[in-house]
Amino acid sequence: MRRVLGLVLVSLVLLLSGCAEEDENVLVVGLECNYAPFNWTTASEGSEAVGIDQVDAYCDGYDVTMASFIAEELEMELVIRKIEWDGLIPALLSGEIDVIIAGMSPTPERAETVSFTNEYFRSEQVLVVSSDSIYANATLLTDFSGASVIAQMSTLQDGLIDQIAGVIHQTALGDYPSLVASLTSGVSDALVAELPVAESIISSNSGLTIVRLGANGFEVDDSDVSVSVAVRQEETDLLEDINEVLAGISEETRNLWMSEALTRQP
Repeated sequence: MRRVLGLVLVSLVLLLSGCAEEDENVLVVGLECNYAPFNWTTASEGSEAVGIDQVDAYCDGYDVTMASFIAEELEMELVIRKIEWDGLIPALLSGEIDVIIAGMSPTPERAETVSFTNEYFRSEQVLVVSSDSIYANATLLTDFSGASVIAQMSTLQDGLIDQIAGVIHQTALGDYPSLVASLTSGVSDALVAELPVAESIISSNSGLTIVRLGANGFEVDDSDVSVSVAVRQEETDLLEDINEVLAGISEETRNLWMSEALTRQP
């Protein structure tokens, strides 16, 4: 009996070892699939869309294009896992996913628990308002004094709102469709977003416009206007490998991919 049990145990160990080796060739990427043009969910398979793990749908967007390229360069199979924004870092730390490629800024707070690659896109922080509102022609951040401003929860954008003197900082919401609904319904006067997301919003909402304040806008750190891939802190080899891949992608190509994502989005 002991011999039989021993053989069974050995077989199990070999089987599990084989699975682990296969898993080493899989890159599991976590993202919202709800943050166009960086990522969104679609029912139809397209040239850039990738099937979502355990979900009968696809994920597309700039992040997916980037994830596909990284996985291809690393000779790994790409798996997309759809996870709510607040759950992305916990999912990474628990091993549910291998990396986060989700338009995430490498803030110092997040860097306390995860490691970030070099940036893979650089943007700016803007406000989205109704085209016919008193804020549409704002040129200074102080022009939004007294305005009801909102952003996505647990994001840089929500933290930036407090830079507006006299602002009514509304309770953050979990996703951008909810934020847009709050703005278009008149509950909010403005929402804070990074430029590509704002461009995505107004492309499907003709009554909205973008306010870009430039030097008169939000004070931001370098990490606030860039997005990076997040990995577990112990995954130093993976971090280096991804950085090597990113170094080979020109600024022209990155901007082209974003332009294509903006054109492709639903």
